[in-house]
Amino acid sequence: MWKLKIAEDGPWLSTLNNHIGRQHWEFDRDSGTPEEVAQVEKVRQEFKKNRFRVKQSADVLMRMQLTKENPRGEIPERVVVKEGEEITEEAVTTTLRRAISFYSSIQAHDGHWPSESAGPLFFIQPLVIALYVTGGLNAVLSSEHQKEIKRYLYNHQNEDGGWGLHTEGESTMFGSALSYIALRLLGEGTEDGEDMAIARGRQWILDHGGLVAIPSWGKFWVSVLGIYEWSGCNPMPPEFWLLPKIFPIHPGTYIISLINEYKILYLYKVWILLIEEIGFLCETQIHIQSECKVLY
Repeated sequence: MWKLKIAEDGPWLSTLNNHIGRQHWEFDRDSGTPEEVAQVEKVRQEFKKNRFRVKQSADVLMRMQLTKENPRGEIPERVVVKEGEEITEEAVTTTLRRAISFYSSIQAHDGHWPSESAGPLFFIQPLVIALYVTGGLNAVLSSEHQKEIKRYLYNHQNEDGGWGLHTEGESTMFGSALSYIALRLLGEGTEDGEDMAIARGRQWILDHGGLVAIPSWGKFWVSVLGIYEWSGCNPMPPEFWLLPKIFPIHPGTYIISLINEYKILYLYKVWILLIEEIGFLCETQIHIQSECKVLY
């Protein structure tokens, strides 16, 4: 059973602040009562059944754990005020108590409120690609982690077979290609997945132009994997870093709200593009290259 660890040490982790604010999941197959395991499976099946209608998980598994760790008694019933009705002091008080009770029940022991990095559907796939090409996929990701990554990607596949840029988005080549590739690298076969999920994902990619239609960030990652030519990537001149920061094309000014992310992305992409090395393709990479009809 999975358990969310808050401000705790663990394998592969290092810290300079005693893990303050850190949250990570660990799997312990011996933890959890049969009733708790059954409840988790029920929640999973409910999400899967309704995944096209409600696409956010709402951190249900995390809330189940934290609510158990923070017993606060019953949360007051919701107050419904109909149109035209007077809002009473009792209604306001009950609503405030309801809110306080709820948020108290999902607060971590160190005081912060954990949450999923929900929305973007392009974080986990590059990790899988990077671990694959460096030979660390099975060393870093346990079989349980790989199982959950596959479950996550299948659960967020759209009805048309593709994947979006984010969990609620319409299918895009970027989201579809990276998700398809990640699933294949994790061992899924060409016809695997419920209702031929892998085959439907591949068909969406082929129907929309193949990997050649993937945008810049996607071209970078499929080039890292070795199934696309580096010459097909947009140039990212390292000399841009030498420009004064008043220039709008200086990498350090990209999208202020995501400035650190974009700086890091640009830096490592420039570095890898300068190297542009990839070893011999293995059988899986050759198959993916053929399946997605890479043209360059």
